Amino acid sequence: MSANKLVEQITALYERDQVAHAKAVAATDIPTSYDDLTAEWLTHIVCAAHPVAKVTDFRLGPADDGSTNRRRVFLSYNPAGQDAGLPVSVFCKAAHALPNRLNLGLCGAAHGEKMFYTRIRHLLDVDTPHPLYADYDPQSFASMVVLDDIADEVTFCTHTTPMNRDRAASMVSLMASYHAAMQGHSGLKGGFGIPTFTGFWQTICDLVYMEDTANNGFLAAEDVIPPGVFKRFTEVWPATMRAVNAQASLPHTLLHNDVHLKNWYLRDGDRMGLSDWHCCCAGNWSRDFAYATSAALTPEDRRSWEQDLLRHYLSEVAARGGQAPSFDEAWSLYRQQLFTALAFWTNTLKPSHLQPKDMQPQDTAREFIRRMACAIDDLDAFAAFA
Repeated sequence: MSANKLVEQITALYERDQVAHAKAVAATDIPTSYDDLTAEWLTHIVCAAHPVAKVTDFRLGPADDGSTNRRRVFLSYNPAGQDAGLPVSVFCKAAHALPNRLNLGLCGAAHGEKMFYTRIRHLLDVDTPHPLYADYDPQSFASMVVLDDIADEVTFCTHTTPMNRDRAASMVSLMASYHAAMQGHSGLKGGFGIPTFTGFWQTICDLVYMEDTANNGFLAAEDVIPPGVFKRFTEVWPATMRAVNAQASLPHTLLHNDVHLKNWYLRDGDRMGLSDWHCCCAGNWSRDFAYATSAALTPEDRRSWEQDLLRHYLSEVAARGGQAPSFDEAWSLYRQQLFTALAFWTNTLKPSHLQPKDMQPQDTAREFIRRMACAIDDLDAFAAFA
């Protein structure tokens, strides 16, 4: 279906939902608004393993809107629910507003997150939230994910979170864990229902105009991009596409695919955890490594640590039974994939009319662009394709 027709479909069904305000009651219902949640629906989701337990009341936490519509939901139970020790709150992320439905529907993120939480999460031994529910409507692209609420256990990162060496090593180890576990998994060839990285990229180019938004964001960020990189503007998108296309012939594993610092959290001081799997796909490990390290680390720390972190990553993959490339090959792949990381954030700075205007704060987008562009400059990433 063309982008225009899909937009028309999603818009028409969104308008239908605004009129209907159908309450979510049955377990198979997909809530189209937080106002349409009911204690009955929450009972199906939270009390599934405890048939006598019931949610008797609930309270919505503050709205937090960006690329998704996020809220904590605080729960009250009957005596059976209280005795079962069921959670006092859950964390929900949804696509309820029209811009969010368009964005998550057009790029496939609503589908990707459902597939991760229903088919993949249980295969991984990593610190990432546990799901209670994940589903979406493939016509209207209203979606909802209900997760364990870990807000009181961890500290969620921002672009200002200090990253010391231990935190950086923990981040790299976590990626090595799921990369090694999923190398060559048969589910990556269709069973998990997730796209390849190149397929994912083609979708966002076709349906949310990625080339235009990435170029517009690059030009708008001139003041934070090193002059040597900015003057090569006309080479940036071709280099990005070379990096994308290279993925097709490289070994595949599970990619988180959106490993910027705001999707990480800290537990017990310096141990890292990872959330928000809506962009997951099958691709080469180097996409995640390049994206995570270039976004999380200041240029000064990255310069000091990146080679050691890459060696640590390769050692961790091998220790977990995975196949690791040589350092020299890995170093080239790391440099190449910096372009795909940069494009995610130049797009975020200047999104298309089909995406939420405020997917991320401007200061966050500009800082990640600065860090990634500095890495491209420092490592002469343009020459990595030679």
